[in-house]
Amino acid sequence: MDDRIKYIDEILAVLPEKPGCYQYFDAKGAIIYVGKAKNLKKRVSSYFRKDHDDPKTRILVRQIHDIKYVIVDSEEDAFLLENNLIKQYKPRYNVMLKDDKTFPSIVIKKENFPRIFQTRNIVKDGSVYFGPYASASVARMMIQMIKNLYPIRTCKLSLTPDEIAKGKYKVCLEYHIKRCKAPCVGLQSEDEYNANIAEVKEILKGNSSLVTDSLLKEMQQLASNMKFEEAQAIKEKYNLIENFRSRSTVVPPALHHLDVFSFDENEQSAYINYMYIGNGAIVQVYTIEYKKRLNETKEELLGMGIIELRSRFKNRAKEIIVPFMPDMVIENCIYTIPQRGGDKKKLLELSIQNVKQFKMDKLKQADKFNPEQRATRIMKTIQQDLHLPVLPMHIECFDNSNLQGTNPVAACVVFKKAKPAKKDYRHFHIKSVVGPDDFASMTEVVTRRYTRLMEENEPLPQLVIIDGGKGQLNAATEVLRNLNLTDKITVVGLAKRLEEIFFPGDPVPLVLDKTSETLKVIQQLRDEAHRFGITFHRNLRSKKQIVSQLDSIKGIGKKTKEMLLMKYKSVKRLKSVSVEELTDLIGKTKAETVVQELTK
Repeated sequence: MDDRIKYIDEILAVLPEKPGCYQYFDAKGAIIYVGKAKNLKKRVSSYFRKDHDDPKTRILVRQIHDIKYVIVDSEEDAFLLENNLIKQYKPRYNVMLKDDKTFPSIVIKKENFPRIFQTRNIVKDGSVYFGPYASASVARMMIQMIKNLYPIRTCKLSLTPDEIAKGKYKVCLEYHIKRCKAPCVGLQSEDEYNANIAEVKEILKGNSSLVTDSLLKEMQQLASNMKFEEAQAIKEKYNLIENFRSRSTVVPPALHHLDVFSFDENEQSAYINYMYIGNGAIVQVYTIEYKKRLNETKEELLGMGIIELRSRFKNRAKEIIVPFMPDMVIENCIYTIPQRGGDKKKLLELSIQNVKQFKMDKLKQADKFNPEQRATRIMKTIQQDLHLPVLPMHIECFDNSNLQGTNPVAACVVFKKAKPAKKDYRHFHIKSVVGPDDFASMTEVVTRRYTRLMEENEPLPQLVIIDGGKGQLNAATEVLRNLNLTDKITVVGLAKRLEEIFFPGDPVPLVLDKTSETLKVIQQLRDEAHRFGITFHRNLRSKKQIVSQLDSIKGIGKKTKEMLLMKYKSVKRLKSVSVEELTDLIGKTKAETVVQELTK
């Protein structure tokens, strides 16, 4: 036993069975990991008492040379301490919170005639802070609404009674445009001003209904006393607040003081959306992203997000709506997982929409700056959804075209790295099949395509898509089996009606979500093959039609036919051309002959 293991065993032997945080140090004394535990002894010992499947965890354990720990009163305290230590030391093996900026708040300053403004600095001077808000634009919107409702001063003057009594201040523009009542010169009392501030506080707390109820009573009282002008001013203020409430209300006002969390993830990151509900309105919304480091469970990640966001936004709701139970116990708080349709279920679904959109936006941003990464991600998704043994770097799709039973052709389109490789597209004239027989046509085309690729030693695709049902799929599969390619190429069929994906020998199709990237790529391949095949078929049909009709006209030779074909493309267009126009191209005699024959 080396000295490192012996030293760690000595630490493990004395670890307490209490909640707390632990820190792992490397040989240089740097913190490489911070964790929290309900039971320090069990949790820390588990790193050294069993084999780990995750390679990152195995590497971490080999680098641990020292362990320190801190005991706390509860699991929630352990979460908070862990969060603070991670932010302070940024250990390389920890989940890292990507967005850790300071969020804007709205402050009501502790002073005579308090000012209200946006800030990112919290100063403990007795001022009242609301928020933090998810973005500066939200905070600005709230302040603008307050200014529209109440004449709040914006100046930085010291408005103590003594300073006002000295008479050294003068009214400013804000007074003249009726945004301030000039308390600086004694035109507004402190009691009246503070009454407005009290209403502002209720609005910022999310209790706007208390303000509107009070305004409604005041308006009715003024109207009953025939004071209609004053009542109209109160009504305008009432309508402003009600309009604000109607824009933000998504659930009945009975639902109050709720936290809602949702979760989504991919291989690299976890995303957690948070909504705070007060009086039926969404008061705060925010989504965070954690970069994964070790093999963290979704329950652990959701627990971390709950503690982080409740701490950041300083909310203490007693009920938390979640999609599943997090690995986190919070005292005096209950978790609710909505099971049926209802207001709480709708709130959770709204939060889920937000977290999925955030995840999608992050992926789009990453794809924009790194197209290669996007292509690899899409191919990995296809590999996972279709259970492919290898990454589908090269995909081909076949489609038959025999419109009106004539000129049967087929098309093969090629995607490389999830993008069209148009120079590799191929057309096929069906040679061995008489009449519209899709199965036999598919057999001929697939045979010709892969026999030639093998003979020319060209790279084979990892995935082949057959546009059609089980019959075409079985025909293609039989060809690959005869060519001994079934272990090198995966072939699937795409049914036209319900966009089902069939695998050889499996009667049950795979039905992918309509928003699936895998399905979108397969549909793009199918549509491209159909377009390519139809275009070739129509061109072929048009050429044969115009050539055959011109061949029957006496006196029209090869060069004349080529000139007409080059200029007019089709018989239909040629029929609408006048003798005079054709005369300029092929001469009067030939022009009259062509027009006469085509208009019979």
